[in-house]
Amino acid sequence: MIPSLTLGVEEEYLLVDPETRDLVVEPPPEFMKSCSEALGERVTPEFLRCQVEIGTPVCADIGEVRRHLTALRKTLIRHAEKCGMRLMAASTHPFGEWESQKHTDAPRYHLLDQDMQGIIRRMLICGMHVHAGIEDPDMRIDLMNQARYFLPHLLALSTSSPFWAGQDMGMKCARLAIFDSMPRTGIPDRFESYSEYERMVAHMVKAGALEDSTKIWWDLRPSARFPTVEMRITDVCTRMEDAICIAALYQSILRMLIRLRHRNLRWRIYPRMLMDENRWRAQRYGITRSLIDLSRGEQLAFSVLIEELVEMLEEEASALGCLKEVQHARKILDRGTSACNQLEVFATARAGGADEREALQAVVDWLVAETQADLP
Repeated sequence: MIPSLTLGVEEEYLLVDPETRDLVVEPPPEFMKSCSEALGERVTPEFLRCQVEIGTPVCADIGEVRRHLTALRKTLIRHAEKCGMRLMAASTHPFGEWESQKHTDAPRYHLLDQDMQGIIRRMLICGMHVHAGIEDPDMRIDLMNQARYFLPHLLALSTSSPFWAGQDMGMKCARLAIFDSMPRTGIPDRFESYSEYERMVAHMVKAGALEDSTKIWWDLRPSARFPTVEMRITDVCTRMEDAICIAALYQSILRMLIRLRHRNLRWRIYPRMLMDENRWRAQRYGITRSLIDLSRGEQLAFSVLIEELVEMLEEEASALGCLKEVQHARKILDRGTSACNQLEVFATARAGGADEREALQAVVDWLVAETQADLP
């Protein structure tokens, strides 16, 4: 069976007070009401009230993803502004504090709060998830095993969370440092088949540790709701075109692995410890340093690895109609990720005489502006 490789993208955003630049603790009820009337099931509340999530429908190609993400972002921005708020696409707020936030009043979130306690209350973080349609369950597992290798590359390109509670964390992705305090996160183990994966889930359910597989929050997982492999490692991208690039890269990587499979070949499976090391390096340095080329056994500059990846994926991206979007990775390298730019805005403000709070507020202003800067 040839997979459809359809796409679906989910993004989480933060709601900001335009005067204080802090998070909105109690968004007015009419915000979600008006968004739901305009977008239906495409918009949902998140665990914390200062967050909102959107999800595209199933998209045949990257052009459809762009159209839907554009419409969804623009609609949320418009309704947020009508309610006296601003929408911000970043995986952490530069100075927001989780202790001040309230979780959404809904049965699902009450259960999560009871189960996870203080860990879930700290989840003042936002991410981007990309679903790719793989109809055959065993192929989902096979491709998941191989695609794990590329997760750090995608993470590095997406980084947008250098600050946490007013502190420069010294890393480009503070989000994963928070998220990894949850159970059942990180790069998944290797599975021999979908049946083996199902047995593992059934074992956990029987033991009373899980209700179902939706409570498995790996960086890459077989979706519990759709016939997809869901990539979950990335920060939410401040610029929409960066998000489109990452979705196109993920789709092209999967197509490459499918083509190898049809030739009875496969991407080499490496020990998870080695992939975890690259995950940490992507989290710590983003695009600014190196990852380990596991086949060579040496560190290479991230720019070199991404250039190799873009060239390797040209045939796949051309066939999928997303070559320009894949090549946008070079622009991210030249311009910097959201995390790189946030740190530059902060440093510039401080050099201009702003105190720390004022400099962090300048970062918020930049994020709000950039969230909509490339929307047509």
